Amino acid sequence: MADGGWALAEAHKARLEAARERAWSTPLDAFQVHDIEHFTSDTLWPWFERLRAEAPVHFTSASEYGPYWSVTRYADIVAVEGDAARFSSSSEEGGITLFDGREPEERASFISMDPPRHDAQRKVVAPVFSTPSLQQMEPLIRSRAAAILDELPRGETFDFVDKVAVELTSQMLATLFDFPFEERRLLPRCSDLLLSGPSEDQEAEAGRQGEMFVILNRMVALWNERSARGGGGDLLSLLSHDPATKGGDDPQNYVGNIILLIVAGSDTTRHSITGGLLALNQHPEEYAKLRADPGLIPSMVPEIIRWQSPVAYMRRTPKEDVEIGGRTIRKGEKVALWYVSGNRDETAIEAPDQFIIDRARPRQHAAFGFGIHRCLGQRLAEMQLRVVWEEMLSRFPVIEVMGEPTRLRSNFVKGYERLPVRIPA
Repeated sequence: MADGGWALAEAHKARLEAARERAWSTPLDAFQVHDIEHFTSDTLWPWFERLRAEAPVHFTSASEYGPYWSVTRYADIVAVEGDAARFSSSSEEGGITLFDGREPEERASFISMDPPRHDAQRKVVAPVFSTPSLQQMEPLIRSRAAAILDELPRGETFDFVDKVAVELTSQMLATLFDFPFEERRLLPRCSDLLLSGPSEDQEAEAGRQGEMFVILNRMVALWNERSARGGGGDLLSLLSHDPATKGGDDPQNYVGNIILLIVAGSDTTRHSITGGLLALNQHPEEYAKLRADPGLIPSMVPEIIRWQSPVAYMRRTPKEDVEIGGRTIRKGEKVALWYVSGNRDETAIEAPDQFIIDRARPRQHAAFGFGIHRCLGQRLAEMQLRVVWEEMLSRFPVIEVMGEPTRLRSNFVKGYERLPVRIPA
């Protein structure tokens, strides 16, 4: 494991050095920090490092998304997130991504709403993520994690994303939605189809939309069943029965919340599970520290989430002219709050470019957002990570990463498609 881990670390270091030279020699007015190639190669960090140092609130005048502002320091991100009165998340103002996709708020998910509608809809599903609910779910998550890990091959290379990360989260999603268990893989597949975005290849795009249509139609059929049946504590039942979220007979008025909960319930956990294993292999000394003291898992979990930053950014739109970091942003302009940058902010987090599993303040990070839109499933994600690492460490002293990961082609969700690994025989 040590040789492979150091090799990965050295290869990553070389890529970062080359990216740093480009980032510090590129004129600031030419910065395109959203470039997906930065994310697929994991070389985004020097670009944000320079912005934090020289232009923490930065304007990109032209991009495929149009002009937008980047907020890159932790304190500024927290300030904007906490100011829902002046910064909108509403789909009517443009929503939470840099894409121009305005739509009526009644057709959006609650993450793309402002109060009071946001608060009323979020409240509907909150009981699923309450302390009593999580306490009931933990034994089920542990038994499923144990079964998944016990079936892994020894002494041969396999895809950790497919065998562990996707399988665990798809099982959890199927439980939360009371979705047919044998069809559970449709749920993370739906998330991947959504996040891959439109393809310029018309045939490929038609295939993507067709596959999404089939999956979402399956969810609509289940929604109709739950709505007619009454009762039930799963997400579909709760949403379909409450006046704030049931949306009438038009699926467009409720499918947004289904999509939100599929993506949110899948991506934070599965990409952090994978990112944590990769980080430990890139930092063999931390892996050794963990083996010596498994009691560090609870502090390692938030460090993994900070390090991975599975949601790269969220967009906000000012409702009036505002000033951030000495820059005036006009009403209606796009503002990207780059969580990936806030989580590496030298002015807020000690040694942010180091992966430290026993960090003194591991929960000081921006990965879950702040304010009224703070991630509803935060504690569920942390619990799943804790449980899967407890079960992995009790079985395998090491899981070796055998090659570079294939990263998701997205600048919104920072994740993985594949990671080749091996458990020593």
